[in-house]
Amino acid sequence: MTSKVVPITSAQHFRTITSSSTYTIVDFYATWCGPCKVISPIFEQLASAESKPGRITFCKVDVDAQREVAGTYGISAMPTFLILKGSSVKETVRGANATALRTAVLSAAADAAKGPAKSPGATFGGKGKTLGNAGANASRPVSGSVMPDVGAMLSSPAQFAQGRGLPQTMVRFLGLYFTSLFSLEPETAARDSPFAVKGQAGGARVGTVR
Repeated sequence: MTSKVVPITSAQHFRTITSSSTYTIVDFYATWCGPCKVISPIFEQLASAESKPGRITFCKVDVDAQREVAGTYGISAMPTFLILKGSSVKETVRGANATALRTAVLSAAADAAKGPAKSPGATFGGKGKTLGNAGANASRPVSGSVMPDVGAMLSSPAQFAQGRGLPQTMVRFLGLYFTSLFSLEPETAARDSPFAVKGQAGGARVGTVR
């Protein structure tokens, strides 16, 4: 089973851990410390049962390898367990006192469950991107849903009718329909209508959609 206890590798690593979790349970130990080895399995069990991302994190600090971290909290005896809320010490358990450690951890876990979890610091930092890269495509029109230029359609319907698309086809159809409806020579009127589609050689193609 994968351990839920995070081994601290540097002072910066420790600061990252404490800033990304509501509570941090810290085991200050030494490799040569007998009582540290005795209580270590209990610490692992508590970590396995109570670890919650963003709420409560368990970590181990080797006092010989991480003197800066140990010195910050004045650790002088091992094992020493600190219950940190942010970077502030809420409770200290000295020695291999399993009962006191379990009580302190359960109290912190209950309090951590009341508030919102912190978001992981380094992992999700930064501006990020919108799912599907929507930001980059926000200004692009969606194919098949482009709205017609209503201003151009009203101000110059005949010119608007020369374009391609369903709105232009409808305007062209209505323009040709009414042009020929009231004419004595419907075919000639439709051919000469400004709504007729212009041909390649400068003529007009009546009602042709290109």
